[in-house]
Formats: sequence, C-alpha cells, structure tokens
Amino acid sequence: MLQVTGLRKEYSTVVAVENVSLTVNRGEIFGLIGPNGAGKTTTIRMILNIITPDQGSVFIDGKPYSEQTRNIVGYLPEERGLYRKNKVIHTIIYFATLRGVPVQEARRRAYEWLKRFELLEKAEGKVEELSKGNQQKVQFINSIIHDPQLVILDEPFSGLDPVNQILLKDILMELKDAGKAIIFSTHVMEQAEKLCEKICLINRGNVILDGRLQDVKKRFGNNSVHIEYTGDGAFLSSLPNVKRAMLYENYAELELSDDAPTGELVRALSQRLELRKFELVEPSLHSIFLSMVGGDTVAPKEVKQ
Repeated sequence: MLQVTGLRKEYSTVVAVENVSLTVNRGEIFGLIGPNGAGKTTTIRMILNIITPDQGSVFIDGKPYSEQTRNIVGYLPEERGLYRKNKVIHTIIYFATLRGVPVQEARRRAYEWLKRFELLEKAEGKVEELSKGNQQKVQFINSIIHDPQLVILDEPFSGLDPVNQILLKDILMELKDAGKAIIFSTHVMEQAEKLCEKICLINRGNVILDGRLQDVKKRFGNNSVHIEYTGDGAFLSSLPNVKRAMLYENYAELELSDDAPTGELVRALSQRLELRKFELVEPSLHSIFLSMVGGDTVAPKEVKQ
C-alpha cells in the first residue's frame, strides 16, 4: 500500500529527518513512534506531499502522491484544523466533498458517524462550542468520512477521555479488519503496544528500531520482571542485578542483567515488600523505548558547516 524510501529533510542547518524508510500494508496498524520532536510529523508531511523531501520517494499503491492518490488517503493532524465558527455538520460535509463525496452521501455518512460518537445533539452547534475531546472526534470523522484506504493519524487519542479512547480503539480495529492501511503516530508507547503489529522508532530524525513488535521484543530478551506489591518500592532500582526499575503505584517493571538469579531477587523483595505477583515477562515497548532513547534531548541534528 505505502512504500517510503530514504526520506530526508533539512532546514537551514538542521536535519529534521534522515534516511527514513517504511512499508505499510493493507489490514495493518503501523506504529510511527518516538519522543516529541523526533521527526514523526515531518515524516508524515513528506508522505502527504505537504512538504517536499530533499531526498527519497513515496509511493501509494505503486504510484507517486497525486490528486488521484490524495482522495484515498485520510489524515488526522496533531494540531486542530477545524473552522471554529462553522456548524459541526457543515464542517464534516465540507471536508467530505473536498475528497469527492457527493453532498447527500456526505450528509448521510456524517450523521452516522456523529451518532457513533454520541455527537448527534451537537450537529447544528458551532465547532468552537465543543470540548477539546469532541473537537478531536469531529477531526477524526473528517479524516475517514471519504472511506480512505490509507489512514494517517497523528496522536489520535489526544484530548479523549478513557471511554472515548476505547471507542476509538474499537473503530481503528474495525478499519484494520476492513483492509485499511493505518499509520498511528504517537509518543505514548502503551498505546502503540496495544494497537500496532509493526513499529518504526524515530529519534533525532533517524530510524533507530523497526520491525514487527513481537520480533522487536524478542531482540531485547526475556529478562524483565513484572511485580505487584504493597509497601515502599523506592529501593528497587538499587538492588543488585537490576539494570532499570520503572515504578508505578504498587507495581513495577524491572529490567534485569542477563545472569540475574531470580530466586535471590524474590527473597530480597519478600524481605522488604508484601509481594503479590512476580512474573517473568517480555520487555514492554515503554522499557525498550527508554533503553534506546533514555534521557536523549531529541533535538534535531545540526549540519556541520
């Protein structure tokens, strides 16, 4: 569906994206992940021909981006792109007609999606009267109202409460099952881990990790431990053979050294915590992200003069 090869973009003395390549197939959710400022949005804008790459190529179904391919692509930008003074229903119909949908069909589809997102009573209201979460729903509707084959979503869960995050996740799975190719761009690793089959991790404009998520996890081994406990776990990062400890409220993920004796670790934990669960697990995408990016400042690279 989408083939991107060797994209590069330089601004003055800063390289924003360097040699980014990726392939997204139909019926697949592809995670374009990385910290803020890593080059994800610049990559997306080059894919959409919003900005022209200095090098590289983009092909959709084997064809360069054009007016014909434009109408089979749906795009949800991270920033708001709605006409605030317009009525909600008029906004959706307008965006649909821009992508070739007849007005009456656009109206029918718009009301179906507004019903799905529980926004029917907002249809005749102005966009500016909506909450941020509801504006995000409308923006998502605009991105798929023309039934695109390639859907590109930049931080689609932004502003949504947990209930609507579940609703959007369900819709994304429906689009996947319908054979759509989906790019899901985010800096939230937990979301990408739940949704994506393949990932491309970008940092400082460079691809530093890519492939099927299952294969990526295998590359990082099985030396992670998930524990649940009662007590103060602040000491966990200082334990012998613990390389990294990610602490949460009453549970933690520990990354162990390769030869760590788990029996000794269980005894050490039991002496200081009321241990409810101890489980060897694959590393989470979040822990892999931290090990690859860590405290990197992700500023774009300067070009040496």
